[in-house]
Amino acid sequence: MTASQSIEAPQNGARAGVAATGLSALGVVFGDIGTSPLYTLKTVLNLTGSAPSADIVLGLLSLLLWTLIVITSIKYVIFAMSIDNDGEGGILALMALLGIKKQQRPAIVALGLFGAALIYGDGAITPAISVLSAMEGLDVAAPALKPFVLPATVVILIGLFALQPLGTAKIGKAFGPIMLVWFAVMAALGVRGLLLHPSVLLALNPLYGLRFLASHGMTSFLALGGVFLCVTGAEALYADMGHFGARPIRLAWSFIVFPSLLLNYAGQCAIVLDGASTESNIFYQLCPAPLLLPFILLATVATIIASQSIITGAFSMTRQAIQLGWLPRLRIAQTSQEGYGQIYVGVVNWLLMAVTVGLALIFKKSDNLASAYGIAVSATMLMTSALLYIAMREIWNWSFLRSAAIAGAFLVVDAAFFLANLAKIADGGYVPLILAASVYTIMLVWHRGMNAVTQAAQQKGVAVGPFLAEVAAKKIARVPGGAVFLTRTNADVPPIMLWHIRHNRALHEKLIVLTVNTLSVPWTKPDERLTITTLAPNFWRGTARYGFMERPDIPGLLKQADAAGCTLPLDDITYFVGHETVISREDGKGLFGQETALFALMERNAAHVSDFFRLPEDGVVEIGRQVAI
Repeated sequence: MTASQSIEAPQNGARAGVAATGLSALGVVFGDIGTSPLYTLKTVLNLTGSAPSADIVLGLLSLLLWTLIVITSIKYVIFAMSIDNDGEGGILALMALLGIKKQQRPAIVALGLFGAALIYGDGAITPAISVLSAMEGLDVAAPALKPFVLPATVVILIGLFALQPLGTAKIGKAFGPIMLVWFAVMAALGVRGLLLHPSVLLALNPLYGLRFLASHGMTSFLALGGVFLCVTGAEALYADMGHFGARPIRLAWSFIVFPSLLLNYAGQCAIVLDGASTESNIFYQLCPAPLLLPFILLATVATIIASQSIITGAFSMTRQAIQLGWLPRLRIAQTSQEGYGQIYVGVVNWLLMAVTVGLALIFKKSDNLASAYGIAVSATMLMTSALLYIAMREIWNWSFLRSAAIAGAFLVVDAAFFLANLAKIADGGYVPLILAASVYTIMLVWHRGMNAVTQAAQQKGVAVGPFLAEVAAKKIARVPGGAVFLTRTNADVPPIMLWHIRHNRALHEKLIVLTVNTLSVPWTKPDERLTITTLAPNFWRGTARYGFMERPDIPGLLKQADAAGCTLPLDDITYFVGHETVISREDGKGLFGQETALFALMERNAAHVSDFFRLPEDGVVEIGRQVAI
């Protein structure tokens, strides 16, 4: 092998790896934005409320194309994806970086949390509108099938959510190739439409869009709410960056997804100018009649893949929020050993299913559901732009003028879309806002409640010296083996150990008090995950550190304890955990009564701490206690 060959081979392998990762990303990252042509143009034309003249069509197409360029290509692909939290992206990761990792800043945390809560609202609407849009192609192919569109949509949605406990590891491998076919077919159909009226490419000139906005008054403002639908799903490019890396996502967007979207939107506008009816779905009118049914099938599969991506994203975001302490512990099942992201969260799955199916039944048509769509995403994007400004100043150390100029431009664009979407509140836009407000309330109450419980526990600690002296004076029996006391306290002897002695009159020979902290970074280095401090002979305090993307495994972690001088008998360990019964403080200085009641309800129904930390079922002792907050 020559020197040039030896250098070239790894490069070819690297290229192949990037290409394979980019193909996988097509099935996960781009499902939502890739299926938006199904309903976007028809929604926009309906909002204009007038006959689609050449000026209107070219103006709308120009707005669609430049919205894709400014928001997706520039804001997310170029800027947002250049700011990461140790490789992870998305509004929660950005919030953790700026609002927790740098310093405790409640305003930034609130901004990020509400943005994340809004994504749940979007996650409920996306499957409903996507599958409805795909199934409405049956009406185009055979009008007699129109009564079956809604029932078929409901069946598909229920089936999709019902399959979630089985995982998607095996069929997920086919998602990328299927979406590649989808984008190729969309591009080909777009070219077919362009051949009928190639003059629509004039819309690449942004002046057409600006002229439309300037000359149509309130109509153009309302149309922005529909135009925005073309970028729903752009946030996924940033949020999924940690799974695939920035480069594969950027390449897939630039060379496959964006050209396909551009050609398809242009093709749809071309056939409208050529006289196509705007009463039925414009997207399907691009397809030759003999190929319509196979194309509807492909569209349905594409929307199912897009919905799967949204559901998986909701699971992943839920785990992040749990780890960061903003949601109650929920039972999380790993559905595949091959990928960390292959998880299932039952509560989230069934709640999403109920809301999604309910939305489909209430709104009945994708046109109606489009009124509820967009407001959640536009609000999230507005909050992301605000966080990007802070990141430009604090992470990139840009000047005020430079940061304000770039982030300010994003804020102006996002604010325009958000205000346009606000006009849809009465027509269904209230749905994602109510969902987001509910999730945000749960997050806030849980976090405040957990902080109150931790503070209450800190006040009841006893210093190690007096505690051991009392154990010796009272001749408390010391039994063989080791005991791990899980606690939130960072000093002294935790209340759970005191209660154990009070009730059981015995103490193990070797003791470790262990506190588990979740950091504001996604991953921790293995050698930094456990810190051991000796408090007394055979008595240690341990601090475990996990990133918000990691799954805690305390028994596995304790295998590192011996190297730090903690000689626990790993084959003879009992884990002691507390189970709090939350009550209100008598002095009235704690949480509000309704807050306490809601937190107590969540605490009672949260997954058991032993499941969350993967403790052995036959080695856990639970000690009940009352905590006044």
